Amino acid sequence: MIAAGEKDPGALLTIGELSHELGVAQHILRYWETRFPQLRPMQRAGNRRYYRAADVDLARRIHRLLNQEGYTVRGVQKVLRDKGEAAPMSATPPAPAPRVEPNDEVQSGVDVFRLIALRNRLTAALDS
Repeated sequence: MIAAGEKDPGALLTIGELSHELGVAQHILRYWETRFPQLRPMQRAGNRRYYRAADVDLARRIHRLLNQEGYTVRGVQKVLRDKGEAAPMSATPPAPAPRVEPNDEVQSGVDVFRLIALRNRLTAALDS
């Protein structure tokens, strides 16, 4: 039995319900609708948006790619275009990033001088 206030997993979600579930503002979902043509909720009177189960899954996938895996909007567009919107999500979730305490010393192991030299070479190559 479903608890009070919860919907059936296949039920339509309003934009408010989906934004609450994902932890993003409603205007972010509206923005995603403009950037991802695959995300098309039903619109009823007064432009009220109702997300079908497939739209909810796609919104969850977009949210995961943007906010957990670090993709840009263009990167997610490319992933959705290349793999298609119906591509299955990875079976294993990405490993969480290790927590770093503020007092821990973090050494990146990156030679900054080599990076600067590489940047200068690339700039020179682009200028010529």
